[in-house]
Amino acid sequence: MFVCVSTECLPDMPLAAAMERLAELEFTAVEIDIHEGGGHLEPARVAADPEAAIAACSDLQRLRPVAVSFAAPETPALYDHFAACCRLAKALGVVTVVVESSELGTPFNGEIERLRKLVAIASRLGAVVGVKTAADRMTQDAETTASLCRNVPGLGVTLDPSHFIHGHKKPASWEPILKYVCHVHLRDTKVDAFQVRIGQGGVEYGKLVQQLGRVGYARGLCAHMAPLEGVDQVAELRKMRLLLETLL
Repeated sequence: MFVCVSTECLPDMPLAAAMERLAELEFTAVEIDIHEGGGHLEPARVAADPEAAIAACSDLQRLRPVAVSFAAPETPALYDHFAACCRLAKALGVVTVVVESSELGTPFNGEIERLRKLVAIASRLGAVVGVKTAADRMTQDAETTASLCRNVPGLGVTLDPSHFIHGHKKPASWEPILKYVCHVHLRDTKVDAFQVRIGQGGVEYGKLVQQLGRVGYARGLCAHMAPLEGVDQVAELRKMRLLLETLL
């Protein structure tokens, strides 16, 4: 396992500046966000000008790209945009592509079909899809997420423990999906607050690392923290890096 960080942690900075700041914080690996309406790369722009997208990621400031996060609305262009994202990932030497599941209430068979299309596109380009666990989406509980993986060969999971803690009287189990995990998003979380300062929440990082170790997980533990009002984001990111490094 190794520590990495998402460019989403610095949404108000241009991508190059965010990369530079994350390198200054002594991170060595990075997840790059490609989100519709995001502050960095956007799917439509990546599809329209792939060379410009590669150039935008060329100055990685000694950071090794280890994952790409894709988020775009359900439009006829979705799969073309996703394919462009996967081609960018291949150009960067990235294997893991993080995607969102559909909103809760989506027909199960429809979600299977959608994910199968994404996995087929990714596999042709040497990438692995890691569907992200999230509240109010099809992956909000571990059993349903595991069922999706069983029905979509090659599908992996991006585990975000915060969604199994926030809003639950006691943390929900993510044991059923551990063997499918290909990426991990981390912040600190309480029952009544999705994100709090590092050390003030209930995420048991050590236990999580042990659980992942038992299933042979050898990929990234990714700091994925939005800026909190009145809190020094740089200091929080540094604390998260040091905390995770002590566990590895």
